[in-house]
Amino acid sequence: MAHLELIPKDNVSSFRKLAIGSWKTAYDPTVYGTMTLRMDKSLAYIEAFRQKTGIRLTVTHLLAKAMAEALRRCPDANAILRFNRIYLRKQITVSTLVVQTDGGKVDLTSAKIDDAEQKTLREISAELEAAVQKVRQRKDEMLEKGKGTIQRMPYLLLNFFTWFISFCMYTLNLDMRWAGMPRDAFGSAIITNVGSLGLDTAYVPLVPYTRVPILIAPGAIKDAAVVEDGKVVPGKIMNVNASFDHRFIDGFHASILANTLREMLENPFEHFDKLDDVAPAVPAAELKPPVAAA
Repeated sequence: MAHLELIPKDNVSSFRKLAIGSWKTAYDPTVYGTMTLRMDKSLAYIEAFRQKTGIRLTVTHLLAKAMAEALRRCPDANAILRFNRIYLRKQITVSTLVVQTDGGKVDLTSAKIDDAEQKTLREISAELEAAVQKVRQRKDEMLEKGKGTIQRMPYLLLNFFTWFISFCMYTLNLDMRWAGMPRDAFGSAIITNVGSLGLDTAYVPLVPYTRVPILIAPGAIKDAAVVEDGKVVPGKIMNVNASFDHRFIDGFHASILANTLREMLENPFEHFDKLDDVAPAVPAAELKPPVAAA
């Protein structure tokens, strides 16, 4: 069984081939960017959704859904490189980084949502919460097995080990679950909420062994003076910071992704779940405390 379901991309432009040849690895072709979004309507939508459903919706859930839609609109950005050739993913998978705390030790791992573009916010919220709880409670056997393998690896061999695992899983496209490596653990794009750390702007580096070309880091939501209808008024804004691999994602692709995020987060009532269609809130006594992804 293959590690990923992939389709070779044909008709690659000369610029794209030059970019692939210019950078051998994902260590150096990173492009960074920030856009500032109005979040007043998103905050209102989150509160209305919570009142209607009893679900603690977060900005991370909105971004996960919006990012999946952006990749649907721009399939060329939903890709990886193998043998210096671009391969398009058949599936859109968005992951979020999750903080694990155990015995005073802090660790980072991921919780993912497969086929996120096809799912409602309610489905994404429930699936992500279940995945986060499973990760934090260390009940994801495959993930724990993989982390155990890494923990036993001598420091001297770590660089070779991460290169070798990445080469097997992505370049050769082998299913490595027999070795304790989860199948497509990080997906098409990674979201990590630096706003939970109190940061407005932070750029996350590409992690070569994951082969993920897009990392999204939403910052903290803050009050700011904004211009509305030619007047300065108080508003809520948030920086969305991005890092992407310039070998096969350029300004054209980035503009589609950015415009989609802006369109959806600044007009959430039009683009996310229709509140009239979602199920009403369940009794408070039946609600379980949510677990937030970092």
